[in-house]
Amino acid sequence: MNHTINSAGPASNKAATSSAAHSQVSQLHIFGMPLHLFSLIALVMVVAIYLDVLPKGMIGAFLVIMVLGELFGFIGDRLPIIKSYLGGGAILAIFGAATLVYIGALPAHISDNVTSFMRGGGFLNFYIAALITGSILGMDSKILVKVGTRFALPLLAAVLFACLFAVAMGQLLGFSVQDAVVVITLPIMGGGMGAGAVPMSQIYEQLLGQPASYYISILVPALALGNVFAIIIAGLLDGLAKRVPGLSGGGQMMPGVEITESNTPVDINKLGIGLVIALTFFTGGSILGAFIPLHPYALMIILVATVKISNLMPEFATDSASHWFKFVAKNWTFALLFGIGIAYTDLGQVIDAISITYVLIVFAVVAGAAFGAGLLGKMVGFYPVESAITAGLCMANMGGTGDVAVLSAAKRMQLMPFAQISSRLGGALILLISSLMVPLLFT
Repeated sequence: MNHTINSAGPASNKAATSSAAHSQVSQLHIFGMPLHLFSLIALVMVVAIYLDVLPKGMIGAFLVIMVLGELFGFIGDRLPIIKSYLGGGAILAIFGAATLVYIGALPAHISDNVTSFMRGGGFLNFYIAALITGSILGMDSKILVKVGTRFALPLLAAVLFACLFAVAMGQLLGFSVQDAVVVITLPIMGGGMGAGAVPMSQIYEQLLGQPASYYISILVPALALGNVFAIIIAGLLDGLAKRVPGLSGGGQMMPGVEITESNTPVDINKLGIGLVIALTFFTGGSILGAFIPLHPYALMIILVATVKISNLMPEFATDSASHWFKFVAKNWTFALLFGIGIAYTDLGQVIDAISITYVLIVFAVVAGAAFGAGLLGKMVGFYPVESAITAGLCMANMGGTGDVAVLSAAKRMQLMPFAQISSRLGGALILLISSLMVPLLFT
């Protein structure tokens, strides 16, 4: 009897499995690069940090936030629960960076350099200038008018429902109406630190008597924790939109009104033109800010929208701004988010603010803002999910930094103009409300 020996035994199967795994790893790409090339670049950065020879200024800061931002973004977009419900790479890039700073894993001189680049170097302004200019100029002017004129009602509803939800939750937990509104709700809805909490603390100092620094220490934890919930809820709304498609326009604000992307081929020369146009509009907003008491972002939005609606911009310039916006959003979003985590997110403040009562009221504020904006948005013809994200969550986050994080978590970066309307014009509205409500509630 002849016996045949099966050569494809356990050893052969193991080898095949190993080969398949190796093939999968070799096919991984981070930031469009094969894993081995990205790893080599990361190694160069780590060695430079270890030897304390990483260049200061823009070069070193950019390398750190791009490499680590893309790495955390890559991981976050593949972690099951974080990917599906918590905003994926956006939230991991921000809070991964904040955690590295908090536990001291990132050397102080590196985080200081990144902070200097983000704040003093103006990288956040640089990024948002590109997004506002390109996204507005890339829209149809008729669509801009149709959507923009309806946006005020969801904004007001977001503020109203945020206050109602906060007061209701506060009453259940023994928290006073005054503290629920003034200490928690208004700073969360106030448009971030520079345009919200800082001027709000000065209003409180004038009206209530304590120094502004005292009020800052009270307002910031609410702002930081509210930003966390806004990012998380943005991710949840994206998941809801996938499960109930009728609630969302997939990134469009209104049924029958589609914000389409230009398909004209990218021209390197156009990128340079788009850069200059974005910087010019940002500077124009700053010039107007010298005469009009509004944040330059808000004035920039008005300026760009006026130019677009009036058809004053040549088509080649509009295309250039649109292409520059796409380049910036595609290549620098995770880098910016990682920089936000280092420069603008104090994990210690968030942790210190955590008590069950405080957390529940903050959550009620953010949920109320999203609910009110979504409800009124539906009534005026917007998709509820997009209205909740832009008019609700982008009122309840940390201004420009929060807008980027929320829209990234919701995967709707094309909504940046409406997010900025919420953060800047809505933030100005909150400062006005604060100056009126504080005397009423505390006298």
